[in-house]
Amino acid sequence: MKYDDAGKERKLKLCELEELREEAYECASKYKDDMKRAHDAKLKPKEFEVGQKVWLYNSRLKYFPGKLKSKWMGPYVITRIGRLGDVTIKDPKDGSKQTVNGHLLKPFLEGNNEKKDENVELVNFVVSVPTYEVE
Repeated sequence: MKYDDAGKERKLKLCELEELREEAYECASKYKDDMKRAHDAKLKPKEFEVGQKVWLYNSRLKYFPGKLKSKWMGPYVITRIGRLGDVTIKDPKDGSKQTVNGHLLKPFLEGNNEKKDENVELVNFVVSVPTYEVE
């Protein structure tokens, strides 16, 4: 009789343990879904047009780190945009073309050089240093 009671009690504890495991799995799954929703809400879709200038991310810097090296190469000109996120870019310097993932690109913002020259103020940071005569 004691063995039957111990077996039932053991079976009950195993069922409770299984319920706790399933509850923890559901909570973790809900947390992951909430975090994905929050992350996706912050993402801004990148929209490019043919003829637009873009920067290309230099992924080789991960393997050969350079503290002062720029992570972006370019500017390149977009020649074709594919349906699956692939973008063909052309280097205006030598005319070479390559197809890359659209996630590796960011828009190149050109400044207006005419307005920049008008508003430039020259500031002199050189301060005259007094000289002393030693006798």
